[in-house]
Amino acid sequence: MPDADPDLAELARDVREGVGRLNWRMRAERDRNGPSPLELAVLSRLYRAGTQTPTEVSEGEKIQPQSLTRVLAKLEREGLVARRPDPADGRRALLDVTEQGLSTLRAYSVQRERWLAAAMAEALTETERELLRLAAKVMARLADT
Repeated sequence: MPDADPDLAELARDVREGVGRLNWRMRAERDRNGPSPLELAVLSRLYRAGTQTPTEVSEGEKIQPQSLTRVLAKLEREGLVARRPDPADGRRALLDVTEQGLSTLRAYSVQRERWLAAAMAEALTETERELLRLAAKVMARLADT
């Protein structure tokens, strides 16, 4: 791949930094008594991808199997994830997010969206909000390329 145009490279860096900082700030707004970021990542994967084996979750989320074992044990104890034998291979387990797990994910999303909406109402002009609306659509389109 050829070197990027210097202006595009600078824009890419600015977008990456802005998205990264906003992502970290939104994560900081999570309920400290709720699931950890790693637990939320596992719940989100099971929600998005559907039923998976622990190996598929581990590989998909780039989580060490030992770490995943502890996370899954906690999520199962709290009723957020259900484990069942794989009917095709009894040595494997299949994981699903439960209704309680979905409710936890929804609550986390609502909490972050409320913080973000309040921050936008306080810090942005109407013009900036419109620019952000357009940027969100552009970023979603970029993510699909």
